[in-house]
Amino acid sequence: MTSSFRGETLAMDLNRPAASITFGKKKGWFVNRQTALMLSLLFAVVIVATGLLVYYYVPHARKSGQESMDRKDIKERASKQLSAVSPVVTSNTTESPQEKVIVRLPRALKPLHYMVKLQPFVNGNFSIMGYVEVEMMVAEPTLNITLHIADIITKNETIKVVSYDDPKEPRIEILHHVFDKEKEFYIAMLNKELKPGKKYVLSMEFVGYLNDKLTGFYRSSYMDAQGNKKWIAATQFQPTSARKAFPCFDEPAMKATFEIFLARESSMSSLSNMPKSETTPIEGQNGWVWDHFNTSVPMSTYLVAFVISDFASMESNASDHVLFRVMARESAIQQADYSLLIGPETLSYFEEYFNVTYPLPKQDMVAIPDKDGPMENWGLIIHRESTMLYDPAVSSTMDKKSVALTVAHELSHQWFGNLVTPDWWSDLWLNEGFATFMQYIGVDHVEPTWKIMEQFIPDVLQSVFTVDWLETSHRLSFPVEHPDEIKEIFDIITYSKGASVIRMMTYFLTEKTFRKGVTNYLTSLKYKNAEQDDLWQYLTVAAHEDDTLPKDMTMKKVMDTWTLQMGYPVIKVVRSSDGTSANITQERFLMVWDQNYSDTHFYKWWVPLTYTSQDNPNFNNTQTQVWLKDYEAKITVSSLPRKDQWVIFNVQETGFYKVNYDDDNWNLLIKQLNSDHKVIHVINRAQIIDDAMDLAQAGQLSYKTALDVIAYLGNEEEYIPWESALSNLVYLKKMFIRSKHYGALKNYLLNLLTPLYESVGFQDNINDPHLEQLKRVKALTWACNLEYQDCVNNSVSLYQKWMENPSNRSIVSPNLKSIVYCTAIAAGDEEEWNFGWNQYLNSNVGSDKEVILSSLGCSKKIWILSRYLDMAFSNNSGMREQDAPIAFVAVARNSVGHYLTWNYVRDNWQKITDFFGSGIFVLSNIIEKATETLNTHLEMKELKLFKERHAGEFGPAKRTVDQSIEGTTINIAWMTNNSKIIVQWLSDHGYSTQLNNQSTLLPGSI
Repeated sequence: MTSSFRGETLAMDLNRPAASITFGKKKGWFVNRQTALMLSLLFAVVIVATGLLVYYYVPHARKSGQESMDRKDIKERASKQLSAVSPVVTSNTTESPQEKVIVRLPRALKPLHYMVKLQPFVNGNFSIMGYVEVEMMVAEPTLNITLHIADIITKNETIKVVSYDDPKEPRIEILHHVFDKEKEFYIAMLNKELKPGKKYVLSMEFVGYLNDKLTGFYRSSYMDAQGNKKWIAATQFQPTSARKAFPCFDEPAMKATFEIFLARESSMSSLSNMPKSETTPIEGQNGWVWDHFNTSVPMSTYLVAFVISDFASMESNASDHVLFRVMARESAIQQADYSLLIGPETLSYFEEYFNVTYPLPKQDMVAIPDKDGPMENWGLIIHRESTMLYDPAVSSTMDKKSVALTVAHELSHQWFGNLVTPDWWSDLWLNEGFATFMQYIGVDHVEPTWKIMEQFIPDVLQSVFTVDWLETSHRLSFPVEHPDEIKEIFDIITYSKGASVIRMMTYFLTEKTFRKGVTNYLTSLKYKNAEQDDLWQYLTVAAHEDDTLPKDMTMKKVMDTWTLQMGYPVIKVVRSSDGTSANITQERFLMVWDQNYSDTHFYKWWVPLTYTSQDNPNFNNTQTQVWLKDYEAKITVSSLPRKDQWVIFNVQETGFYKVNYDDDNWNLLIKQLNSDHKVIHVINRAQIIDDAMDLAQAGQLSYKTALDVIAYLGNEEEYIPWESALSNLVYLKKMFIRSKHYGALKNYLLNLLTPLYESVGFQDNINDPHLEQLKRVKALTWACNLEYQDCVNNSVSLYQKWMENPSNRSIVSPNLKSIVYCTAIAAGDEEEWNFGWNQYLNSNVGSDKEVILSSLGCSKKIWILSRYLDMAFSNNSGMREQDAPIAFVAVARNSVGHYLTWNYVRDNWQKITDFFGSGIFVLSNIIEKATETLNTHLEMKELKLFKERHAGEFGPAKRTVDQSIEGTTINIAWMTNNSKIIVQWLSDHGYSTQLNNQSTLLPGSI
């Protein structure tokens, strides 16, 4: 932007109290002492009566100018354009029909460059004084300028539109201003049509607010080592909250460059996406400075970021072209050592993997006390403390794994999402699916001994199966419009299914071809936007060049079946009488087939089939051996071994599908597992367990067969199969926990787990291999939860020793903290609970605080749990807003607390939504955890009534409500169809809760 527009910059006088600071042009207006009181009262209203700002989040207009009669024709034309800005369509939802507003911006204008100046009063009244200039190119003739705005009050008298091409050209007059609260639009109606090919600049002053809802430009606080409360300001713009910080074209395809100015007190520091170019004092405002940041590369508004804090920092010199820094509270900065160690290495590896150089000169990562989740802002990744900070003396190996994966996830976004951005949120999976897959690739490079690619199977692939088998799932590329719909798809389907189908692509294309196509995609479309078809095009070209796909096949043909329809197939393998061939068919895998389901879509996929057999087991050949096409009803696979030899399909579970065999083949697999399970690859052992248990749950395989599959586990030494088995057994535990038959199941589970518990032992060893540590944690968690006496006694003893010496945090090993704390608090009373709460308040480590919070939900005292729920959703309880869901989920998972949480949600939904606002993940998580164990017809009635009573109030959690209803339907059907079968199986194997009705008389009894 040329210097001719810099005359519109802001002048601030900081010699006066914060409440008297004003904005204007250099010749603008200031507040004298007589009027300072009035302005102070205004800001007091902003703080005390926040309803005004909330109500005005899409601000009220103060009309400027009077419309003359000779402009009637312009008004009519402008009104027609205005009515076309946002058409209304009929909503296609499961709720009552209603009009659904489309909130996409018109395409008449394209933003090219922003100059944004913000002065947030972080240590004052939390107001933000702002100024913005937007340089725009006209693509189509228009009589209005429409952009997004929310949580902002504009100064309409300052809004101007001028020609960029000819600064001497008279200013374009604004006839009137329109603010559309529902669409979050600001519309300037002009007296002159803007011509295609011309550039114009819109500028305005405005007032914003540092909210406390963890979205937009918000405030956060912490207590320093001296007990002083310190305030900071940070951003969370994804997906649609940049408009809450400054007026903008807040859509991912409307990329532009950004020049940022942040005003701060000299005792603090500021960060943005780009390096700081200069810092200058603010004239007349003692103690305040402007930080001016270099102009950014072209990027979407949701990636713009600011942080103003007094944080400490460390930097790495590992890269010769990228300055890599970490920032955190001064008392926590040493906890960033691990992130600073693996961050630069991961960034460099991604440069090598993608063969695309990181385009910015610096990469900052900041740990914020209050943060919903990490955010991949270009050059300024903002984490919550527990996802970036790691203290080996306090944090567990699971915490270390979480930090490594999260750091890699956000760094991979610098390419997928930032460099090339989906054209619209419908293809969000291109961002999050790739980042979820690449986080495992990145961690596998920096921590090769972890076998993290094996952990992908239970962590990601198998976990998303349990959601995508619902009729209320959604496809990967999913049409969305409203911000609530956009937030709704930040879910496990987008992240984990997206990652799983990408992993599948790497195998059927080969990694070499996959990387080649991805590199060409990123190189050709850098700084631009893309749709999934663009990716398919580049991958197809690479595949045809490398002969990894036949010339008559395209990636679009294959992958549309995986991204444009929901669900996944179960592959049925039925072998011939002699076993040497098999008929292969596919059908959509649903947990429950509903005869009344209205979906008439014909679900078929292009399925890459891989297989191996007992006569020549080769689990390294993961190249597709045959394709089951979406138009084929059946195919026959030949050259299989004789009927007494097993076959296994889906080698290393590279495909996103389940496999069901005929009974003979299942029995052969069970026999192999019992005789020598190590013949089968560890991932395929996990696959066989997961497929068998899921097929049984869906009624497609007998539970006798499924439970026979896992009977070999007493000899299993690897973590991955155990993780798959226990993740499935937890469903049985949830369904039986309130049943009279739970005792039989509990005894069976204890018998299954005792050998594992004894093999790993209660004593932790942090020098053990990573997977061995995870296996110990899993074994002890289950044993203590099942009240295995040795585990309970050890836990209670260690917790008691800690209570006697609370300053000694080494008494309980970091890996065992969640087990020991939960078990001791469950076995204890108010004294144990209160001690844990005080330790939460005094802890300086984010991950440690989360472990304690979760453990406090383990109490068996109903009154303590009720108090805990009230604390979670109350201000000033000592618990951060971002941590309230941790407490809630902990109580919900507690068999004693289940009813408490479900009743709390039903009775306090308005309170919960007011407390959190429209958080992307929080509300969905609360509904999911409160309802996941509902399994009676009465609870179904309660759930449907809850949906009816709060229709239209669920925001981004609406789909979760529908999924909870379907999940409860599944639970009820499961109890009806399977509980008796499992009870009988348990009885047949010596696990029964039936009491002997024959009394044994003791001496002296009557």
